[in-house]
Amino acid sequence: MSEGDSVGDSIHGKPSTIGRFFTRLGQIYQSWLDKSTPFSIVRWGVTLLLTAIYMIRVYILQGWYIVTYALGIYHLNLFIAFLSPKVDPSLLDDGDEGPSLPTKQNEEFRPFIRRLPEFKFWHSATKGIVIAMICTFFEAFNVPVFWPILVMYFIMLFCITMKRQIKHMVKYRYLPFTHGKRTYRVVVCDPQPNLPPSSLSEPITLGAMVLRLIRRKKKNK
Repeated sequence: MSEGDSVGDSIHGKPSTIGRFFTRLGQIYQSWLDKSTPFSIVRWGVTLLLTAIYMIRVYILQGWYIVTYALGIYHLNLFIAFLSPKVDPSLLDDGDEGPSLPTKQNEEFRPFIRRLPEFKFWHSATKGIVIAMICTFFEAFNVPVFWPILVMYFIMLFCITMKRQIKHMVKYRYLPFTHGKRTYRVVVCDPQPNLPPSSLSEPITLGAMVLRLIRRKKKNK
């Protein structure tokens, strides 16, 4: 066997040490993500903490405004996808294709299916903050720009986008939040212990109440 064949076998055979390391690292990362799925409050708390740290860093360094603006636009797009239904009602032809949204209170319950689920929204938002934080360590991303213009433009873009999203929600009559299926509680009243079972079926009238009081007095005597 030649030397070239041995090199080919090492490449196309078992994965290298570096490949196995990154594969194992990805498995550990995915395992931690799976474990954090039910703890939504803790996850978003960590994300808000990272956001605060990033904003404090940008304020102290007085730079990297273009990175912050790009991060804000990215988060705005994620938020719009989080509020949007998976199947856009405007793309359906007379409601014949795909699941439709409930428009009446007594209609069958169908949960709101988002275009971007909550977990993916959190994961993408957190990754964006981490990447923006890394960018602040490189001077190449510190592009000089007049930051008040970016702030005004972002506010205008946010208002226009949210106005369009709210109009879409009002037009197709849906809410991006599911409170669960309505349930009805059945209250069972226990029969009075001092009354005979036959008296429970009798209509409760004034005469019947007087007779019951007389019977109770006789029993007490």
